Amino acid sequence: MSEYTLQLADQDATEALGATLALALQGGGVVYLHGDLGAGKTTLVRGLLHQLGHRGAVKSPTYTLVEPYQMGPLRIYHFDLYRLGDPEELELMGGRDYFEPGTLSLIEWPEQGTGYLPMADLGLQLRYAQQGRSVHLQAHSPLGEQALTYITTQGVTKALSPEEL
Repeated sequence: MSEYTLQLADQDATEALGATLALALQGGGVVYLHGDLGAGKTTLVRGLLHQLGHRGAVKSPTYTLVEPYQMGPLRIYHFDLYRLGDPEELELMGGRDYFEPGTLSLIEWPEQGTGYLPMADLGLQLRYAQQGRSVHLQAHSPLGEQALTYITTQGVTKALSPEEL
């Protein structure tokens, strides 16, 4: 599958990648977000949600495990599995119901849910760099390939206002 690496200078660039990802995945999908604490996973999700029209705060669902958002016809689930004690907890909370067609699932710390999560369409590995962050994107499905193609051909640009879409 295809891969691509980007340098992100700052928080604004990370949010801009999230905005571009929102445009690439308007029909849904599963995105795994890997990276150390503070690497920018939630910042990227914030950029994605703001691009789709969310105007409130975006916090990491560290204690609730999942935060749902309804953005027009698209249902988005932002998972943070950092504190998940056992992957089976996903099954107990009805985890499989979150991954229906037409939903977009953004999963921080997906390794905590091994065996209970669907395969990712796109995986992102955020890392600290000397200046800012680097992000390595890897497609794992035809949908992931389409999203990666969109990102590499359109480039990462600033978030657009709803009037600009």
